[in-house]
Amino acid sequence: MSDLWDGLSQAWILLWTLDADLVEITARSLQVTLTALAIASAIALPLGAFLAVRRFRMRRLTIAVLNALMGLPPVVVGLVVYVLLSRAGPFGVLGLLFTPTAMIIAQVIIIVPLIASIAHQALRELWSDYHDLLISLNTSHVQRMSALLWDGRRALLTASLAGFGRAIGEVGAIMIVGGNIDHHTRVLTTAIALETGKGDFALALALGFILIGLAIAVNLAIHWLTRTEQEGRW
Repeated sequence: MSDLWDGLSQAWILLWTLDADLVEITARSLQVTLTALAIASAIALPLGAFLAVRRFRMRRLTIAVLNALMGLPPVVVGLVVYVLLSRAGPFGVLGLLFTPTAMIIAQVIIIVPLIASIAHQALRELWSDYHDLLISLNTSHVQRMSALLWDGRRALLTASLAGFGRAIGEVGAIMIVGGNIDHHTRVLTTAIALETGKGDFALALALGFILIGLAIAVNLAIHWLTRTEQEGRW
């Protein structure tokens, strides 16, 4: 029990003094996750709008597959990306394995289905309200998608925040493709796993507090954006 209290006290000291390793790992985590989030949102949000507006033969199957991919095991994603980026893989010549770029690629693959599915659900309801108006104005598909993306921006931001929460807490795929290299690819989740295994509970707890704080901040942002507390649905 004394080890736990010692770890907690030392963790607070690391947080209060802004320990260099703590700041570096946190900054790298945010850099990787925010970059992945920007790329994933640029792919997933238009995809969600496209699925809401367009009707095509394989649409229902596409939506079903997209929803199924929300539960895709991250370690499987890490394995696939590892094989593709390894020296024997088709993209091995790029030398991206065990770099932040490989971690970003893995995170993008993981969160694109999540963001796209949430965006599609939100924009589908909005499309039912705007359908007659936009059809009567003889708008193109691109104009319809643009209108939905703009008017549904609050819900879409919520979808992106959900993707951020999923990406920032990912460890399996990141460990496989990033390698957890000190001062290069070590992020919050992989550092927590490493420091816990080493018995350095102070740094692990400090990193855990930061991760919990980020998760709480994301959830508060989602509640604020959806205004659930103002509508009696908290």
